[in-house]
Amino acid sequence: MASSISVKVKSRRIMLAGNPNVGKSVVFSRLTGLEVISSNYPGTTVEYTAGNTILAGERFSVVDVPGAYSHAATNKAEEVAVSLLTGEDKAIILNVVDATNLERNLFYTLELTGLGAPIVILLNKWDIARRRGVSIDSAALERQLGVRVIPFVATTGEGLSDLKRAIEQFNSGRLPAPAPVPDGPDEKWKLIGRISAGCQKIEHKHATLLDRLEDITSSPSTGLPFAAAVMLAVFWAIRFTGEGLINHLLDPLFQQMWLPLAKSALAGLADGTFLKTLMLGSTPVPMESFGLLTTGLYIPFVTVLPYIVSFYAALGLLEDIGYLPRLAIMLDSYMHRLGLHGYGTIPLMLGLGCKVPAILAARVLETPRERVIATALTLSLAPCMPQTAMIMSILSPYPLKYTLAVFGAIAAAGTASSLLLSRLLKGETPELFLEIPPYQSPCVPILAKKLYFRLREFLSEAVPMIILGVLAINLLDMTGVLGKVSSFFKPAVTGLLGLPAETVSVMVLGFLRKDVSIAMLTPFALSPGSLVVASVFLSLYLPCLGSFMVMLRELGAKDTARVTALNFTAALLFSSALNLLIIFL
Repeated sequence: MASSISVKVKSRRIMLAGNPNVGKSVVFSRLTGLEVISSNYPGTTVEYTAGNTILAGERFSVVDVPGAYSHAATNKAEEVAVSLLTGEDKAIILNVVDATNLERNLFYTLELTGLGAPIVILLNKWDIARRRGVSIDSAALERQLGVRVIPFVATTGEGLSDLKRAIEQFNSGRLPAPAPVPDGPDEKWKLIGRISAGCQKIEHKHATLLDRLEDITSSPSTGLPFAAAVMLAVFWAIRFTGEGLINHLLDPLFQQMWLPLAKSALAGLADGTFLKTLMLGSTPVPMESFGLLTTGLYIPFVTVLPYIVSFYAALGLLEDIGYLPRLAIMLDSYMHRLGLHGYGTIPLMLGLGCKVPAILAARVLETPRERVIATALTLSLAPCMPQTAMIMSILSPYPLKYTLAVFGAIAAAGTASSLLLSRLLKGETPELFLEIPPYQSPCVPILAKKLYFRLREFLSEAVPMIILGVLAINLLDMTGVLGKVSSFFKPAVTGLLGLPAETVSVMVLGFLRKDVSIAMLTPFALSPGSLVVASVFLSLYLPCLGSFMVMLRELGAKDTARVTALNFTAALLFSSALNLLIIFL
């Protein structure tokens, strides 16, 4: 029997530590429920998540530490992990281990046991290990390591009662005495080999349907077509879900309930007064009024939120079943040419729905250089879902070649600007080193919690920025500055783009809401060629207001100006070239 030591545990903090993709976040959600806050670790953009839980009658704060393979930090995530785990306060460490890959996970486990903190090992994915024929003697592993080992299934809660009893043991002051840990890595791996041989058996199992699917989606010959099919399916699901929420729920609620209520509340103010114009705008149309209670709320809650809900639901599903890492690997070669690695596909996918969460998602990338390139590519490679719908709508009366010309030109401009940016910004693209988790069935409660967390982040971070931007646009309009901006851009619009001077107002509106500006091209009775030029320019020239404000917060003023200037230049060059080539369409 393992010996024990007498220790008084003062900490009421629990650190969830382990390799990437071992299920720490699912364990975190299982422990904390909905009492969660997301924070940025000081000095970096690598996130950790903190929440609270009740164990053994005591309230504990729980921190989901970024995944790491070693305390010899090689990236920002591992630097954050080391800082959190080696602080003065010896928190209780829950080392989440992937039971399907025990030997590889044990290296980090040995480093954690050497910290001198109370530690419990959770053999997560215990059910998947059994399904794959992996049998682990948890009692033998506990004797070898000298710390408590608990088989665990985070998605179902199996093992949670054993974890609570382990915490009670900490409170009693009696802890297992960890086994001595050798210093050098070679000695550690030799010890890991002996431990694995003594407590793990692997039986041969015939390949299941999930095993075959893993092979199909990981091989370039079959994985790339599969990835294209998945992205197309996600694209259409988001489109129909978002449009359905807007047309059948949110827009009717806003028009029939909120607008009359807002107008009634301000009925005592005369039309044209400063306060009434500031709150309701100058027109009754929510998307054109610039009012805080009209446009300021319509944009985030009616036009943006539906696509965010649908995309985050799809993203959570792909995360939960374990597909996203495979998608990143399939696209890694292409992304390297643009100065990114495969994980850059995540903000790009988000950008197909809405650019605001896509810019926020660029935080998953390791270096500031990658985040700048990813943001530029996200803004320029493809239009967001509302823009796409509007482009397809205004060009639907004409042959398909005009629609294809728009999206082809946008993709070419985005690729070209990102290639240029990757060469202007000094630095190298890190290699993609990514854990590939096994496929598993999604857990609906976990999916719902993830969706809640992400929506709350959007509502707390992006919505105030959008409202602030609407306020600024309204004040510029009321003071006449907006008119001067329109006059400034008129020569470029008429001379280089070949568009009527009246469309300058549409260009200015595009900063607020691009899909609306594209829809407002219809009254000008433009030719299909001019519609192509205008659509490309409006999609590329500036980020929309919400994207600009969030980008300013994420990248800072200097990089925001750099990305905006580059995209505007690409928009002007490609749109002008299209204006010259349009006669061949």
